[in-house]
Amino acid sequence: MAPVFLVVVTVVFFMIRFAPGGPFDSEKQVPPQILENLNAKYHLNEPLWKQYWRYLVALSHLDLGPSFKHANRTVNEIIAEAFPVSLELGLLSLAWALIIGITAGGLAALKPNSLLDYVPMSFSIFGICLPTFVIGPLLVLVFGLWLEWFPVAGWTHWQHRLLPSLTLGFAYAAYISRLTRGGLIEISHQDFIRTARAKGLSEPKILVKHALRGGMLPVVSFLGPALAGIISGALVTETIFNIPGLGRFFIQSALNRDYTVVMGTALLYFSLIFVCNFLVDIVYVILDPRVRYE
Repeated sequence: MAPVFLVVVTVVFFMIRFAPGGPFDSEKQVPPQILENLNAKYHLNEPLWKQYWRYLVALSHLDLGPSFKHANRTVNEIIAEAFPVSLELGLLSLAWALIIGITAGGLAALKPNSLLDYVPMSFSIFGICLPTFVIGPLLVLVFGLWLEWFPVAGWTHWQHRLLPSLTLGFAYAAYISRLTRGGLIEISHQDFIRTARAKGLSEPKILVKHALRGGMLPVVSFLGPALAGIISGALVTETIFNIPGLGRFFIQSALNRDYTVVMGTALLYFSLIFVCNFLVDIVYVILDPRVRYE
């Protein structure tokens, strides 16, 4: 992880620095003396290699630096305030994805190539094809504006969480349903499943008690990058529903060339990928004893 993390830090640092514009460029012209003082305060007048080394030293102490656009606030404070909102949205979305995806995939696996299979898999195709910036406004239009069942913006009550989490989780539910269906159909041809059928067990009981644990292995493998993708990919959803999450800070900082916030957010998202994959490896070993090591 360490060398890959260093490469990511280096690439993101120089990409954002080579982008046109700067953190203090604005429509209102800043006097040259004030601009010089600002650059000196944030060490932007130093050579690029020296700024890079200074950032690495601060990063080794888990100091992500001050924000250029949010006065008297550090990147650590911004992340501590906004990341719990994005994390809650991601976990809720993942819960919806698992509930919808496993249910649809399990129903489809009960009777392959039948109407019970075609209907949920057709919906999964829609979930894969439609991006969140299409699903979100559709849910807002139908359930927020036409039916007026749920609020369309904010993050105060539980009603605010339903539409955004469904928007973000629907696409991943489509992938989970297809993985669940494929895994259950594959494991249904194993000998222990034939033995369960020979004992006279019903298909739903065989599915839940015997096949689900082994059939879920492809889904578990998918959950690592899926969770990281849900949390880091909530930029559009947070913008549509006006959610005060980290994604909005990331977009605003990228537009305003707030170097430190962009760097800190990108590194946090990158770290999430490693953590989620590590957790998935642990769960995979618990579900499948064949991959355990002595």
